[in-house]
Amino acid sequence: MKKKPTAFSTVFNKVPHFASNWCQLQNRASNFPNGKANLLFSPLLLPLHLDPKQTTPRRAALQQQEADRVTNLPGQPPAKFRHYAGYVKLRPQESKALFYWFFEAQDGASRKPLVLWLNGGPGCSSVAYGAAKSLVLSLFVAMTFGLLLTKSLGTKAPVGVGFSYTNNSKDLHELGDEITASDSYDFLTNWFKRFPNFKTRDFYIAGESYAGHYVPQLAQLIYDKNKASSPDSYINFKGFMIGNAAINEPTDTLGLFDYAWSHAIISDQLYNQINKECDFKQSTGNLTVRCADHLRGFMDAYANIDMYSIYTPVCTKSLGTRTYPKLTGFWHKLPSGYDPCTEEYVEKYFNRKDVQSALHANLTNLPYPYTTCSVEIKGWNDSPDSVLPVIQKLLDAGLRIWIYSGDTDGRVPVTSTRYSIKKMGLRVKEEWRAWFHKSQVGGWVEVYEGGLTFATVRGAGHQVPVFAPRQSVNLFTHFLAANTLPSSRF
Repeated sequence: MKKKPTAFSTVFNKVPHFASNWCQLQNRASNFPNGKANLLFSPLLLPLHLDPKQTTPRRAALQQQEADRVTNLPGQPPAKFRHYAGYVKLRPQESKALFYWFFEAQDGASRKPLVLWLNGGPGCSSVAYGAAKSLVLSLFVAMTFGLLLTKSLGTKAPVGVGFSYTNNSKDLHELGDEITASDSYDFLTNWFKRFPNFKTRDFYIAGESYAGHYVPQLAQLIYDKNKASSPDSYINFKGFMIGNAAINEPTDTLGLFDYAWSHAIISDQLYNQINKECDFKQSTGNLTVRCADHLRGFMDAYANIDMYSIYTPVCTKSLGTRTYPKLTGFWHKLPSGYDPCTEEYVEKYFNRKDVQSALHANLTNLPYPYTTCSVEIKGWNDSPDSVLPVIQKLLDAGLRIWIYSGDTDGRVPVTSTRYSIKKMGLRVKEEWRAWFHKSQVGGWVEVYEGGLTFATVRGAGHQVPVFAPRQSVNLFTHFLAANTLPSSRF
């Protein structure tokens, strides 16, 4: 059953972090643990040859690949791996096109799995958050796996998100979880036509924040369509991984306040008043006046720190111009990100004409600038309270599912995720214990009957790869290899 978002709907708008020194990040990535031998990478690049004997459709696909290849990203030294960017039209009869950025595995690309990364929002860019902000992880993944980043749907109108577009302004008023899953599935099927050499690869989806909705919903659509698919349309889907994810609104909301109180951000008095006046167990849509007043006090408590990473500094350069959030229809522009001053650098970089040209982006000259998250989207037509039934269905289907949580995030805190998982009533298979990254505790992990793994990442905020890149790589490689996280120092 569809449910329209409420006044307390979980909407996540964050600023990205862009690393201008691409070469330095590649060197950092080379120091990450490689795990199993099939995760090793080297500077070897396999050139793409166009065989004149190949059939016309495949040859056309390879030609389009070459047209999408990024060969010179302004301001950055040459990459040691192939990457591609461009547009994929969703359906012939429509005018929607999604922008993507694909990083190919550096060594043995034909044997490595493919990962689709999605970001939340709704209305935030996976390129900004997956590539620019989490570039350390992206570079490592690019050298060991195939990483595919897509962006949220925008429109060629006064309102839009990133470089993706539609020429029909009506599409903007039909945005929601359901259409996002449908568009993402059509994007994938058409992307595989352009990159048929990746069609049979083990395929995974990963994401964070409101992608706690996007990822399971897309996973369910792929699973359902695979049942009746032909060999040409079958997607070799194996599982997904979501981090600091919105998955069950009532418990997500309860955990939000419990976390703030337990970390000494709000007072006993405010905490008790919220619990007394706000009945989030029943509904987050019909808030009383007193409850709304207490929620404003809650937001005021976070006004001078970063809600997404409670122990890291905020940007002092923009304090004079920053407008802190008030409780209106959506929770837009909450305090955000590690070193949030870099948001302006990301937007300035991706608005450069030479950068757009290198990425084959903004070919239609969109009438609005590139932004990391859209501030123009005012409505979201469907957003169910919970995706726990979807997660349970896919666990029962035998898919690999990991949920992780950076433990210094105040927006979708570890407390919320633990409450949400508890709601599923799963039996514990491997009890709560520490997992290690080299000689230090990387976080804690618990494994449940049926295949669900829940892991925390110690000291990481909302976007875990930014704050704990090495632990993130360790976590990610163990997920893809279906290996248990290390239980001892090494």
